[in-house]
Amino acid sequence: MFWLKKVISQLFMPIPLLLLILLLAFFVIRNRRRGRLLIGIAATLLIVLASGWGSNGLLKPLENSYSVNNSALGKGCLVMVLGSGHEENSSLPATQQLSNTALARLTEGVRQLSLGEGCQLVVSGWGGGLSSRSHADIMFDAAVELGVAPSAIIKFPLAKDTIEEAQFMRWEVADAPFRLVTSASHMPRAMAIFENAGLNVTAAPTDFAQRQTYWWRLDAMSLLNSQRAIHEYLGLAWFKIKHQGKPNSSTRNDTAQDETLL
Repeated sequence: MFWLKKVISQLFMPIPLLLLILLLAFFVIRNRRRGRLLIGIAATLLIVLASGWGSNGLLKPLENSYSVNNSALGKGCLVMVLGSGHEENSSLPATQQLSNTALARLTEGVRQLSLGEGCQLVVSGWGGGLSSRSHADIMFDAAVELGVAPSAIIKFPLAKDTIEEAQFMRWEVADAPFRLVTSASHMPRAMAIFENAGLNVTAAPTDFAQRQTYWWRLDAMSLLNSQRAIHEYLGLAWFKIKHQGKPNSSTRNDTAQDETLL
């Protein structure tokens, strides 16, 4: 189910979706009216998704849901940073192996630690099937490079997605309060998942992707930002259909079964 979900969701990302529409146009090319309609739809989608106004319009409802969190943390606080991605390369420092998104999340997590006293940092993420080391291990090393004491870091190296990260956190802290750090566009879905798991969580968004650009400019960055937003809307819809409001015990059992397969 995990990989099926990933594959199906990719079909709705901008580039695969546009290619599918163009492929469909090729098959109906003898019907000029339908062919032109499909090509027009593909062109319109490309213009909207690759523009700053289009990508910002998709990101705004997500990123404006939570503000940057500068509130002080109490003594012995917990800060959890959700995983993102990395490229394993032992010749590079861990901070340079992290994706831009992962590095933005981790640096905000370290900043959040400075708002409290004696705080612990939680990092998570599996290897994704492409790396010999888990993402949590790379995040651990990068946090140490940024000055966090190894004894103050908790790792969840088996968590494959946000739902499993919430379940591991539930087992670790029960109902203890903690601050959650993730990308601003991902925060609405992450908070829905963590709150649905019964966790006492507050948001600390980072990695804001909205940007100012010329209205007529089309570029790959805007296309990437549109893809980020579409991914989150699909993820929110899937979570509401599949998991929201359902007993936590069932998802914990699924996670436990996944662990035995790793």
